Amino acid sequence: MIDFNVPPYVGKEMDYIKEAVMNRKICGDGDFTKRCSNWMKDKFSVNQVFLTTSCTHALEMAAVLSEVTAGDEVILPSYTFVSTADAFVQRGASLVFVDIRPDTMNIDETLIEDAVTSRTKVIVPVHYAGVSCEMDTIMDIAQRHKLKVVEDAAQGFSSYYKGKSLGTIGDFGCLSFHETKNLSMGEGGALLFQDTAYQEKAEILREKGTDRSKFFRGQIDKYTWQDYGSSYLPSDMNAAYLWAQLEIADEIQKDRMDSYAFYDNALRPLADMGYLELPYVPAECEHNAHMYYIKLSDLEERTKFITYLKENGILSVFHYVPLHTAPAGIKYGRFAGEDKYTTKESERLVRLPMYYHLTLEDKEYIVDTIFKYFHQSR
Repeated sequence: MIDFNVPPYVGKEMDYIKEAVMNRKICGDGDFTKRCSNWMKDKFSVNQVFLTTSCTHALEMAAVLSEVTAGDEVILPSYTFVSTADAFVQRGASLVFVDIRPDTMNIDETLIEDAVTSRTKVIVPVHYAGVSCEMDTIMDIAQRHKLKVVEDAAQGFSSYYKGKSLGTIGDFGCLSFHETKNLSMGEGGALLFQDTAYQEKAEILREKGTDRSKFFRGQIDKYTWQDYGSSYLPSDMNAAYLWAQLEIADEIQKDRMDSYAFYDNALRPLADMGYLELPYVPAECEHNAHMYYIKLSDLEERTKFITYLKENGILSVFHYVPLHTAPAGIKYGRFAGEDKYTTKESERLVRLPMYYHLTLEDKEYIVDTIFKYFHQSR
């Protein structure tokens, strides 16, 4: 069976985890956490990077730092993972879902302004498949209406919009290092921001509400409870696992890009014949090969396709069920305007196997099986 996902592993992870143990520093903010944070600061040209226990927790931190409170509204796509919404629901906000673009599956930037009200506090662009939303338009709307922008860049590690790293364009950016992502620490994430005015508040929030970080830097002689907080620090053992992959991040990226290009070239004849649609990447966007998906005609066709691949030893998956159709989505939010594409396009999308070291033999078999499906079903 060809798995849909295999967590990345490069060979040095266990050595670095052992090193963290031998350093007698396996809690948060140890040497490996610092290495990972500094690497991202340099790579993405961002002032602040806080490694977190998950992208969900990075989003929760962003919601608090954006000062979202009960009664505020947050604009986001319905086609996203639940964490995007959970972080703001937890603060008492109401969700305002906006339709997506059918080409990129990202929030339709032309519909955002119509969804803005006097209660709107934050816009949350979700960079689907590591392909950027139209950030110039979104930032312009936010600036004119004095709104915060929280980028959900869970899938956007090492992706770019007009040369800028995803997660560094808005007020806050949130990355994921879950086992399904390009680079992984098992469970983990990161909060990114440029404005250093948020640094102290972010440190306090991340350190259980205390000024412990200032204490460790020798700026104060004891630390105390300062404000609301939680424990958002990952173990340094998790950071050690991630560090092994950051060291060869370019190699991992190239491997995935090669797989993406293979799929794209091999499946294009089927797209030209109208059997399926391939992903679209706008010219101003540089993606990271986080996933490779195709779109079929409808839900029925997709179900048959996924079943056929599984019967032939290939695991493929559909993705998000739109949040506005879920019980919690109905409870906590509303859809602004018409659901023209969100549900329709979500029912067509299938994700193909994509991971570091996916073999050429497996990729060829996957493509051959897809061709056989369409030839035998027509």
